Amino acid sequence: MLGSASMAQAASGQVLPDFADLVDRTGPAVVNIRTIERVKSGQNGSGMPGAEDEEMQEFFRRFFGIPMPRQQQPAPRGRRPGPQQEEEVPRGVGSGFIISADGFVLTNAHVVDGADDVFVTLTDKREFKAKIIGVDKRTDVAVVKIDGNNLPRLIIGDPNKLRAGEWVIAIGSPFGLDNTVTAGIVSAKARDTGDYLPLIQTDVAVNPGNSGGPLINMRGEVIGINSQIYSRSGGYMGISFAVPIDEAMRVADQLRTSGRVTRGRIGVQIGEVTKDVAESLGLARTQGALIQRVEPGGPAEKGGLEAGDIILKFNGNNIEKSSDLPRMVGATKPGTRATLTIWRKGAAKEVPLTIAELEQEKVARKDEKKPKPDQAPNALGLVVSDLSDAQKKELKVDGGVIVDASDGAAARAGVRPGDVILRLNNSDVKDAKQFNGLVTKLEPKKVAVVLVRRGEASQFVPIRPNGQ
Repeated sequence: MLGSASMAQAASGQVLPDFADLVDRTGPAVVNIRTIERVKSGQNGSGMPGAEDEEMQEFFRRFFGIPMPRQQQPAPRGRRPGPQQEEEVPRGVGSGFIISADGFVLTNAHVVDGADDVFVTLTDKREFKAKIIGVDKRTDVAVVKIDGNNLPRLIIGDPNKLRAGEWVIAIGSPFGLDNTVTAGIVSAKARDTGDYLPLIQTDVAVNPGNSGGPLINMRGEVIGINSQIYSRSGGYMGISFAVPIDEAMRVADQLRTSGRVTRGRIGVQIGEVTKDVAESLGLARTQGALIQRVEPGGPAEKGGLEAGDIILKFNGNNIEKSSDLPRMVGATKPGTRATLTIWRKGAAKEVPLTIAELEQEKVARKDEKKPKPDQAPNALGLVVSDLSDAQKKELKVDGGVIVDASDGAAARAGVRPGDVILRLNNSDVKDAKQFNGLVTKLEPKKVAVVLVRRGEASQFVPIRPNGQ
C-alpha cells in the first residue's frame, strides 16, 4: 500500500531526484585541500595539536576568524627549553574545485589564507602541492594553482537563474571525510550576510571541511562556493550559505590577473531607508541608501553629496536596499566617472563623481597585545583589549577596543576577532575597562547594538540575548 508521500508523488507525476549520475559527472573535479603551517618550537616538545585537531582548527578559523589557540607545554622541570626550530603543523582541511583543465582551483579564502604549504588531493588520490595565486578576504574567495593537464573541471552556471525550492547538491570533505555528497534545496537568494556579496541560502548539510566546495545545480553546473553556516553548536543546523559563482569568478579573474582585487569607493557611510522616512520625505516607495556621513575629501564630498541625501540609483541601476550600493560601487573600476541619482529636499537630482579605490582591508594586528589566557568573555560573549597607539593610527580611530575572542550572542551576531568596537548603544567606547563596565550595565533581555569597524567599513551590529 502506498504511503501518503508516495501517493502525492504518484498523483503529481513527480518523483524524487536521483543524484547518482550527477555526482559521477561532477565529483572528479572536487578536491580536498589540506594546509600546513611552519611554527617555531623547542626540541623538547612543542605541545602543538596534531592531525586529529585539523577539523577543529578549520572550525575556529571559519567561525571565529583565527586559528585555534595553541597551548605551549612547559619544559620538564629542571630542563631548559631547547633551541627553537621550525616544525610543520597541520593547519586545517577544506574543499575546493577545479575550474580549468590546467589546474586553477577555487576555494574559500579562510581555507588557505596564512598557510605556508597547500596540498590538493583529487578523487583519484593524486596529490599536488599548490601555489596560492590570490586571496580576497572580503568575499572569502581564493584561487590556488596545481600543475596538471587535462584535469576534470566544473562547468560554471548562472546563479541568477536559481529559484527558491530548486534542488542542489554540495560535495566536499566535511570533518576530513573526502568526497561526501549532501543534497537539499535553495532556501533563499541574495541573503544580505556579506558586505560585498548577496549569498545563496540553502538547507544542504554543510559542516567544517565543506568550506570551499561547490554548490551544484541539477544540470551539473557549479552555482556557488559553500562558505558559511549558521550554527550555535559548530555543526550544521539546517542553514548554510554559498558565495554566488558569478561574483566569485569576477574576483577569481582579478586574482589570476594581478593577485589582488581592486574595488571602487565613494566615501560615504550609509543606512537603510525606512518606510517612515520614505513617506516623510515624499518618496514614492521605500528604497535607496541613506547617507549618514560623508568622508572629508572623498569622492562623495567632491561631488557635492551631503548627509541626509538618499541615493536612489547608481549609473542608472536602482538601489533597492542600502546593501546594493557598496556592491555596485565596489564592482566599478577606480578612476571611472559615475552618475548617482539622489533624493534631496523632495526632488531627484543627478550627481556625477569619480570613483576612488578602496584601500586594502586593514585589521588591527593582534600580536601587539594578546588576551590573557584566564580572561573570561563578558555578558555579550566578548573578550576585548585596548588598541595601541600604533593600531589607532593605522585604523585612523581615536578610541575603541579590539575583539580578541567572540562567543555566544556576539558570535551569533557576526562579531569576530580582529573587529574594532567603537560604540555600544549610544556610548563611545574608550578602552576595554570602560567597555566591559558598560556591558555590565546592560539590561539582560534587551538587544544591544555595537558599532563595529571591520577593514574600512563601520556597521551597527545588534547583539540579541540568548534565546531571542
